[in-house]
Amino acid sequence: MHSTTDAVIIGGGINAMVAAAELSGAGWSVTLIERNQELGGFIASGERTLPGYVHDTYSSWHPLFLAGPAYASLGADLHRHGLEYRNTDGYVTASVDDDGNVAIAHRDPERTAAGFEHAADRAFYLASLDRFVDNVDRVGSLLGTELHSWSAVRQGLGLLRSVGRRSGESWARDVLTSGRSWCRNGFAGTEVDQLWTPWLLHAGLSPDHASGGFMLPVLAATVHGFGLPVVAGGAGNFVAAFRGLLEERGVQIVTGLEVDSVQVARKRAVGVSAGPHRWEARRAVLASVAPRTLYHDLLRGTDMVSATTRLDAQRYRAGRGEMQIHVALSSPLAWKDQRLSETPLIHISDGSRSTGIACAEAEAGLLPRQPTVVVGQQYLLDPSRVPPGAASLWLQLQEVPYSPAGDASGKIDTSAGWTPDTAAAYAERVLDRIEQHAPDLRAKVLAVDIVTPVDLERYNPNAIYGDPYGGSAELDQNFLWRPLPSAGSHRTQVQSLWHIGAATHPGPGLGGGSGHLVAQELTTSRNPFRLSRSKR
Repeated sequence: MHSTTDAVIIGGGINAMVAAAELSGAGWSVTLIERNQELGGFIASGERTLPGYVHDTYSSWHPLFLAGPAYASLGADLHRHGLEYRNTDGYVTASVDDDGNVAIAHRDPERTAAGFEHAADRAFYLASLDRFVDNVDRVGSLLGTELHSWSAVRQGLGLLRSVGRRSGESWARDVLTSGRSWCRNGFAGTEVDQLWTPWLLHAGLSPDHASGGFMLPVLAATVHGFGLPVVAGGAGNFVAAFRGLLEERGVQIVTGLEVDSVQVARKRAVGVSAGPHRWEARRAVLASVAPRTLYHDLLRGTDMVSATTRLDAQRYRAGRGEMQIHVALSSPLAWKDQRLSETPLIHISDGSRSTGIACAEAEAGLLPRQPTVVVGQQYLLDPSRVPPGAASLWLQLQEVPYSPAGDASGKIDTSAGWTPDTAAAYAERVLDRIEQHAPDLRAKVLAVDIVTPVDLERYNPNAIYGDPYGGSAELDQNFLWRPLPSAGSHRTQVQSLWHIGAATHPGPGLGGGSGHLVAQELTTSRNPFRLSRSKR
């Protein structure tokens, strides 16, 4: 197998698909190579439990995609190829603690704040949302550019002029503040902490990591503004729409082959190889891979990578592992608090207290005693995913170790790692947590499917040590320093080679941000390899 196109893209996740679609839309010929048999990365769905039950295998919710520039660029074409979303205008997310106390958010922030006990909390919450919304274009532009660039400097200065010095210092302070501290500083009551601190898990953070104070209002404003859209018929239809668009634009899609090296000649990337197969790139190679894979495997034969960067790549840290549990139910759960029966996404947590402890236990290598359980009820938005009258649960556990060294409760044997028995025992603990609030759960369970952190990494090597967010998003490995202190931009030390994916700025999530950013950079007039419309 041998071909030559303008660009070759390694990987088939959301950033790779976005880059391929935008480059081909600008007239580039593109080859996209994915090691698995299907595109999508951690976007997939299927009947994982019983016939008629469609589960989103990994990721599910798409507010970041709808809010981002990739959707603005590609959304209309994706809908033309069959993409449909289902969403809610009512309750959107909630948290319930062990005592049954519920903090709940409505799509309408005013209705959400009305449920807070203290008037000052209501005012501060709405003001925090308004501050972000009033500056969302400038903040989005800053996060959507190379941070090691004059453009970022201009964007930052523009934001500072817009908000003023005092407000600018407040933004900077929030970036350095944990979510737990931000809630303590701003609120007398516990509602915001209980409701939104568990959402930091979806950004690869914990309640005690710096930048949580910045992320909390961002996450809240995004969910209020865009809801929790899911793909009609399952997340696999999102990938199908992308494939249809890529094929329409002439992208050569190769699946089932793993790239083993980037070819370098005259100090620039000129193609890739997979065993005896070779694909040449006239203008660019984009690699949606983990830093260690890029700098130690794909570039192992070149002397263009500095020793410092290779060492940084070796030291790149994974975050916590993740576990997915899919449950087929005979009928919807009878939650003790009826509002939860109308809420698509629920966290079982009391906020930073229990979630902070569970994160600490997982990071110490232990199975948490009281895990934060993310309970997805996608069927509320899309009834086509289950048989008539039935229901399903999408359970996400974002506080588990890749190699468990023990059980914080001392009840589960972890000596052999993630065996089927270990995974089943931990799943029972998770179901016990839910049953406290939905006593009819066990009577309605028809089938259970479990995906362990080891399964995640096996399916997608970018999930190093079972971390689906492509590496820890702590402050020292984020923003200016993502992915590496010595390689903090998408342009690598090898000319024409670009690094994209969750391990790169702007980080993890289903926004397609890095794929869009690099595609735009490559197709602007400033890029020396931008040519007239090429021959396909």
